[in-house]
Amino acid sequence: MVGEQPGFGGKIRMIVVEDVHKHFGGFHAVDGASLEIAEGSVTGLIGPNGAGKTTLFNVIAGVLPPTSGRVFMAGEDITGLAPHQLFHKGLLRTFQIAHEFASMSCRENLMMVPGGQSGEALWNTWVGRKRIADEERALRAKADEVLEFLTIEHLADEKAGQVSGGQKKLLELGRTMMVEARIVFLDEVGAGVNRTLLNTIGDAILRLNTERGYTFVVIEHDMDFIGRLCDPVICMAEGKVLAKGTLDEIKANEAVIEAYLGTGRKHKVTP
Repeated sequence: MVGEQPGFGGKIRMIVVEDVHKHFGGFHAVDGASLEIAEGSVTGLIGPNGAGKTTLFNVIAGVLPPTSGRVFMAGEDITGLAPHQLFHKGLLRTFQIAHEFASMSCRENLMMVPGGQSGEALWNTWVGRKRIADEERALRAKADEVLEFLTIEHLADEKAGQVSGGQKKLLELGRTMMVEARIVFLDEVGAGVNRTLLNTIGDAILRLNTERGYTFVVIEHDMDFIGRLCDPVICMAEGKVLAKGTLDEIKANEAVIEAYLGTGRKHKVTP
């Protein structure tokens, strides 16, 4: 099956995107994009504003159906599956603007993530109270472990709507740790985040990758952040994939330079 064939030095292809198009009327936001993401990699996705990066994320993550083309995850055709279906398969994504439950604590935000909790069924609130209490204790312990991993345990009881933008991004990353995530799509995780917190986020991503085997795909404009975390890097422009390689290779690619600057070889890419 597609995606099961080894590649990338023997690694499994976690995600395969085949000739995906997404049209909004006459506008082709994604225009025949094809790419592969290796299991266990941290892959960067860069490109000028309007390149189609977030739209492609939305198609892969089931937020938008493709106009045409296919998406595979570990050999399974997942084209058009809804986000909640992909969530149960271990495919998660975060957003440029954090989506927290503002009036709930950071700990409670994490405890909300796992599905199928006994307390969701009305019947269990009458006859399954011990099971609910046991599950809640386990979820609380898991949430506290995640907060400690992310070095924000001091925010456990703070209202999520009151913490900083960078801390909200860490909390979004924490949500992926409350379930068995296989691949996480991070959309501009550094947007509006100060350098200290961005370094903390980067540390957490690298630890999740090396210690827990998470696969990441990262949209980001901060090239220092991309250079620290990502190999390979994929560049998009005008809805198409232009190039893939190391960050240095991408910066030296003439097509990439043209896409960013619309000019010649004497310039360097510094998006």
